[in-house]
Amino acid sequence: MTTVDDGERLAAAVRQGQAELVRELLEAGGGPDALDARTGLPVLCSAIAAHAEPVAEVLVEYGADPLRRLPDGTTPLLRAVDTGSPWLMWAVFPEVVRRPGPAREEMLARARHRARTGAEAELRRRTGLPGPAGRTIREDETGCWYEELALGGQTLCDGSLAILTGLEAKLRLRTPFPELLARALTHPDRNHRTWSESVTVLGGRLDDETWAEAWDLSRDPDPVNRLFAADVLLALVVGAPASARPQPFLGRARELLPWAERERDVPVLDVLLNALTWAEDLEPRGIGLRCAAHPDPRIRSWAPELLDADADGSLGPRSLAVLHDLVRDPDADVRARTCHWLEHHRGPEPEVGDALLELTHDERQLTRIHAVAGLAYRDDPRCVEAETRIGPVGPDLGEVEPPLLAVRYHQRRQEERAPDRHPTSDYPGRSIHPPGQE
Repeated sequence: MTTVDDGERLAAAVRQGQAELVRELLEAGGGPDALDARTGLPVLCSAIAAHAEPVAEVLVEYGADPLRRLPDGTTPLLRAVDTGSPWLMWAVFPEVVRRPGPAREEMLARARHRARTGAEAELRRRTGLPGPAGRTIREDETGCWYEELALGGQTLCDGSLAILTGLEAKLRLRTPFPELLARALTHPDRNHRTWSESVTVLGGRLDDETWAEAWDLSRDPDPVNRLFAADVLLALVVGAPASARPQPFLGRARELLPWAERERDVPVLDVLLNALTWAEDLEPRGIGLRCAAHPDPRIRSWAPELLDADADGSLGPRSLAVLHDLVRDPDADVRARTCHWLEHHRGPEPEVGDALLELTHDERQLTRIHAVAGLAYRDDPRCVEAETRIGPVGPDLGEVEPPLLAVRYHQRRQEERAPDRHPTSDYPGRSIHPPGQE
């Protein structure tokens, strides 16, 4: 049984956004539908009001009811929709709402109503203040961003169109392509949640109709419209990441080549080249050579993956010459992307090893690490000396342990291949220290 003190502790933890403490209190027997004494409402409403997505998610996980009817006639779920935060809404979304019934219709109506009014206009209506609203960029769990607007002590997010788009897809309502394009254009940024939600929904359809509608925009005079179309086609090529269904458009990636060859807008071309890297049978057309000569580093970065190769995957003299230039590119990102490709290329060309060796002198430590690993994967003995150039590895580089172990495993393979040498029985991981201090 939950005591008054337990309920107060839970409500305080919710208001403070302490998700792990909330979890501990619920595991200890706290009631997920406990009331916050300050508001008289369930603690889930407090989490929603505070835009505390992780807390709301924990409360629902432990049984908080998003459909509980509140004194003002709303529900926690409707309040989550009102916030304009896609992350928050999906954190409390109950699957039961997918079934036909009053709860489904009520939520859909609320989402449509909020999508018709912008976040700032709604804040002005609620507060009666002229503004301007304060704005804060927020990233959700997918890496996409949306804005959080504050005015007169109230906060709303600008993701209402994204909520409506995702909700319609969840409820299996087919929103027309032009409508999803119009929604995306309200935030013409590939990383804004409204844009990405439209692309995700269309890409998940995996049908010829959607492919044709996107392709029809390939010659649109507005580059933003072409960018949206290219993004949708990329999503169709890649397929639905979480789906076990086959990816029917993977084989059609090569159809984007003529568009890529004539496209001059860099952001659009960037997306098209991404899609072309998924093509399994892209015939030699010199697209990689043209990318390598492009003035924009975003385009040059795709060159290694699009270079013409022989049937066995080996590179010809022109492609090898291009790689030689790319490892000396003035842009560090181009060199890093080239290094990544070279690290995983298993062709026999000695020039590849020479290019990796050159990258072991790169100014970026992470590039040096992967260049050394590439040499080790090729069993190039020069990796041993090159490893000394890596230097101390700090915690800011993230998960780099496998590449750092590559030289050790190279040495182990060499010892196992030498019958007159005693094989090493145990290879410890490389310590994160400068060579000579392990």
